Amino acid sequence: MTPDPAADARSGARKLVIQIPCFNEEQTLPATLADLPRELPGFTVVEWLVVDDGSTDRTVDVARAHGVDHVVELGYNQGLAAAFTAGLDAALRVGADVVVNTDADNQYVGGCIADLVQPISDGEAGMVVGERPIEAVEEFSPTKKRLQRWGSRVVRAASGTDIRDAASGFRAFDRETAMQLQVFGRYSYTMETIVQAGWQGIRVVGVPIRVNPATRESRLVKSVPQYVWRSGQTIVRSFALYKPFRFFALLSTVPLALGVVLVVRWCILKWFTDDVASRVPSLVAAAVCFVFAALVAMVGLLADLLSVNRRMIAEVRLSQRRRDLDDAARPVE
Repeated sequence: MTPDPAADARSGARKLVIQIPCFNEEQTLPATLADLPRELPGFTVVEWLVVDDGSTDRTVDVARAHGVDHVVELGYNQGLAAAFTAGLDAALRVGADVVVNTDADNQYVGGCIADLVQPISDGEAGMVVGERPIEAVEEFSPTKKRLQRWGSRVVRAASGTDIRDAASGFRAFDRETAMQLQVFGRYSYTMETIVQAGWQGIRVVGVPIRVNPATRESRLVKSVPQYVWRSGQTIVRSFALYKPFRFFALLSTVPLALGVVLVVRWCILKWFTDDVASRVPSLVAAAVCFVFAALVAMVGLLADLLSVNRRMIAEVRLSQRRRDLDDAARPVE
């Protein structure tokens, strides 16, 4: 029977949708689905949703054979970020009050979903991130563990949150938060959505979760240098996008500091030597540094003004999305 969001809304049903982005997960998907709950306290309906990101194997057939309620097929491989966003949109359209995102490789223990959604049910958070026991995960090399700690530390500073595992994809969102999220990067959604949530004032909390033994190599982390490069790009882009004035202000401190050093050097040489003329290039270089610092600061100011416009557009988009979803849930007379 086709799910009816309007009927669920009329009956007062509280729905949880567990979404799973998939790309060629024929082998691992059955174990992942077998670990997921069909009932949870506080929810009258628990449904599963698979987003097929252009798989070339039998992922879709396996999903349907194992009782998945909704399957979204993207047609071709668009990447994890696009699959995650498509899953959120589909979950909202079928009337989800809370959306849980998990991985198809059975990395996260399905029994932890109850802990994941509890802060949302208690009204304490709009987004909950499942924090893995990084130090205890045997599959993670010492280098990867250090990178995870470093990346999470940077994301905490950029977002103003206290999340200890920014790379975790095991997350829960209430309906309002799911409607607000937008992902601009193509590599991953994990770090960007935390920075965005902090920028938008969404309450984000972390809860400890358990993990299963690895079933396959990570497809997102093909090599440490690639992971560092792409994660660094994501963090820098998110910081510049959501906190532009602070980002460019910090950037301008580099030429500003260099200019100050050159001026101090010129003053010291002027006081202790008589050869002032040969030190003029230091003053010229300092002036160039000061001008460059001022230009970078001006770019930051303009970007900050543009961010106000982006916030207004986001509010208009959110209002339109609310209307569209309300129309989809409204009963036909």
